[in-house]
Amino acid sequence: MNTDIAFLPRERLQDLLTSLQGEGFRCVGPVEKDGAIVFSDISSINELPVGVTDRQSPGHYRLNHTEDKRYFAWANGPQALKPMLFRSRELLWTCEKDETGKLVFKVAEPEIEPKAVIGVRSCDLAALHLQDKHFLQSDYKDPYYLARRQKLFLVAVNCTHPASTCFCASTGDGPRASYGFDLALTELSDGFIVEAHSDPGMEQIQKLALEDADTDQIIEAEELLHNAKAVQTREIPGGNLYEQLFSRLEHPQWDDVASRCLACGNCTAVCPTCFCHNQHDVPDLNGDSSGHYREWDSCFSVEHSYIHGLQVRDDIRSRYRQWLTHKLGSWHLQYGRSGCVGCGRCISWCPVGIDITKEVVAVCEDGIL
Repeated sequence: MNTDIAFLPRERLQDLLTSLQGEGFRCVGPVEKDGAIVFSDISSINELPVGVTDRQSPGHYRLNHTEDKRYFAWANGPQALKPMLFRSRELLWTCEKDETGKLVFKVAEPEIEPKAVIGVRSCDLAALHLQDKHFLQSDYKDPYYLARRQKLFLVAVNCTHPASTCFCASTGDGPRASYGFDLALTELSDGFIVEAHSDPGMEQIQKLALEDADTDQIIEAEELLHNAKAVQTREIPGGNLYEQLFSRLEHPQWDDVASRCLACGNCTAVCPTCFCHNQHDVPDLNGDSSGHYREWDSCFSVEHSYIHGLQVRDDIRSRYRQWLTHKLGSWHLQYGRSGCVGCGRCISWCPVGIDITKEVVAVCEDGIL
């Protein structure tokens, strides 16, 4: 073939999985577990959620089962790529006594194998780019994140069935994957449009000896993606919201949302870009050694803003305000863009159904200073 746009028949999807496994990749894909779509190890496409769709709304997530043969007719689940790179709990180093009683520190060296992730959405690729900016693009690169990132092969799936909570079109992060992947699939009725975006991705297309996609298939894919963008009804204001948000720190909407927020941290747990964490030591029972761990944290937790003798944000109002003003405002100063990629997870997985798109509009667009 002479193009990087090919067609993969539905019955040959297993060939792609087998090819990646043959290259030494541990394959990860979406599976149905405990009533949600989550990423897990897979060895066969039979483990993918065929015929599964999702219904999402504020505080609501449910899966439906249909007779459709599509594997990716759903928007997203509670996970993204973040747990595979920035682990929820990770040992960083150990400390133990040697035979003389001297303390010896050892860096933890995790065993990391190449991983191919199938089913990555465009919003999650955008989130991965932001995680890269945080963990890699400085003089102090995170070695644990970097080691996993370098061994990652990404098979994106363009989103043709967005949920009602999705608003990636307004953030510019979907529904089409435009960067950050090796291969991208667009699922049609009888197979997949396949696009390569890297040399390893092109090698996979050539290895599978795929035919070029024809005009009708390309048109069908474009129509699906156009419709996926058109049906999104939620949006957040475009551009840099730093001035608007930080000039409204005493806006009454902060009290309103605080009266509903439980400070449970669900929004930060499912958010694909949040990176707050804490570190602590876990001593062994014998007292001769200990492990130093990094664990996810949330700016909604009571302990997150504690410094010696002082709780900087001692109420829910200040915690929610910190989260939203940082995510949509001061991220622009740090990373050159908003920290929101429009995935809508924080809306679906909030137990009281708080909608970030409504909250930011209420703060920014009524003219109250």
